[in-house]
Amino acid sequence: MSDFVSDFWGVYIAVVVIVGIVGLAYLLFSQSKTNLKKGEKVETVGHVWDDDLEEYNNPLPRWWMMLFYITLVFGAVYLVLYPGLGTFKGIRGWTSVGQYNEERSQAEAKYQPLYDKFLKQDIQTVAANPEAQAMGKRLFQTYCVQCHGSDARGAKGFPNLTDNDWLHGGTPQKIEETITIGRHGQMPAWGAAFGEEKVKDVANYVMSLSGKKHDADRAARGKETFSAVCAACHGPDGKGNQAMGAPNLTDNIWLYGGTEKTIIETITNGRNNQMPAWKDFLGEGKVHLLASYVWGLSNNTKAQ
Repeated sequence: MSDFVSDFWGVYIAVVVIVGIVGLAYLLFSQSKTNLKKGEKVETVGHVWDDDLEEYNNPLPRWWMMLFYITLVFGAVYLVLYPGLGTFKGIRGWTSVGQYNEERSQAEAKYQPLYDKFLKQDIQTVAANPEAQAMGKRLFQTYCVQCHGSDARGAKGFPNLTDNDWLHGGTPQKIEETITIGRHGQMPAWGAAFGEEKVKDVANYVMSLSGKKHDADRAARGKETFSAVCAACHGPDGKGNQAMGAPNLTDNIWLYGGTEKTIIETITNGRNNQMPAWKDFLGEGKVHLLASYVWGLSNNTKAQ
């Protein structure tokens, strides 16, 4: 916090922590001096429950107090060695970022030769290698399941990677390109330009392209609008354009759902999806393994 406001807060936190430890030590020390002489009667503290249940002022057990002393000593030593006193970094200079970078460097040194070996092989060859696929699967479960699911079948707004339907192409090179540079898919909102009725007309025409139950009159009117506006991305036949990432509207695979309500929502409000670029974070070797694993999911290898 001191980095954003002032140095006062670093000092404040340090003082609170030190005063707290010293105060607890004094309290513990003062209570440890409570002893009973032989034959002396223990007095109550004045608390009584259920008429005859009284709280006596017995001295604390020695073993119990020693545990507290040990805890206080441990806490003091910890705060000298590690961060905890405001802006004081501890004499060891430990940080979570530093530990993460050290562990990552150790892992890179251990596994980089493997990454380099597989990087020299084409994706189909790597996809057929059980060791490489096991590594690719672990990478997928670490970085990709949050969006595409543990089974890689995706969810609403996130593509299924186990079929053969691809927005930007499913060749090994295209998959690796997608993971490397990421993708940004944007469907503009047409609600304001079309109006409610025209949106419904276009939605029904889109439904007709994939053989869904639709209103024929609306579809006939929607075809004209589709040809004039939507065909620029989805093509005159509605089969999409992988160069632009425009989906095929003639099948029954829908990223957000293929009901009339959902299609109307998509046309009205548009869609905005982004797949992050992983090259800088993962490096070429890991991206290559991930691409091999993903390609294998839909090409009958043992990647699953």
